[in-house]
Amino acid sequence: QVQLVESGGGLVQAGGSLRLSCAASGRTASTYVMGWFRQAPGKERDFVAAISRIDRATYYADSVRGRFTISVDNAKNTAYLQMNGLKPEDTAVYYCAAGARYTIVGAGYPNWGQGTQVTVSS
Repeated sequence: QVQLVESGGGLVQAGGSLRLSCAASGRTASTYVMGWFRQAPGKERDFVAAISRIDRATYYADSVRGRFTISVDNAKNTAYLQMNGLKPEDTAVYYCAAGARYTIVGAGYPNWGQGTQVTVSS
């Protein structure tokens, strides 16, 4: 069992920045990939970014590439999502996910956090 706890969400004006954190605990040995997804009201949960804890390879959705940066601190079992140049369309609940391999499909991650709200005002 892996527990994931997100933090760092909030309200920010367009163009601003936020940094999300995802702290993992429990049986983290097999969580080779940590990722972020987001779900806006009335929409499906979409892939945002992911990182390999082994070689730190990173993956991004086209909509956030160049604005968001994912990173991981293995010593702290914590992943981060630095979000710059935020837009109103980035407003969503952001979820942390962890699993054994990279995929943009949410069902491929067996472990999820509870989510943190990010609201970007125009």
